[in-house]
Amino acid sequence: MKVMTSELSGAALDWAVGQADECDLAPVEYSTRWEFGGPIIEREVITLIHPRWDCWTAHKYDERDEEESYTLDGVTPLIAAMRVYVASKLGDKVEVPDELLQGESNGTT
Repeated sequence: MKVMTSELSGAALDWAVGQADECDLAPVEYSTRWEFGGPIIEREVITLIHPRWDCWTAHKYDERDEEESYTLDGVTPLIAAMRVYVASKLGDKVEVPDELLQGESNGTT
């Protein structure tokens, strides 16, 4: 199913990060564990700000096109950053396996 990158969360977000990173490993918890998501934030030079108590904003410039950039929110810095990373690599919508979306509350985490 096609899902807006800005609404990805949980296993679906982690799966999409793996796809963007061209990683064939079993699902890695990129959006909840700093040891997995942190290196991506550093490598991709993703900027994080905390503009409101209930929201983090991540921003990334596109290296290929200086006029293109990505900005997305999330309730945690890792969620916001991983959404931006996926958007920069895969676009605004991502085809996610249906089984990863069952029970997910997209957009609220």
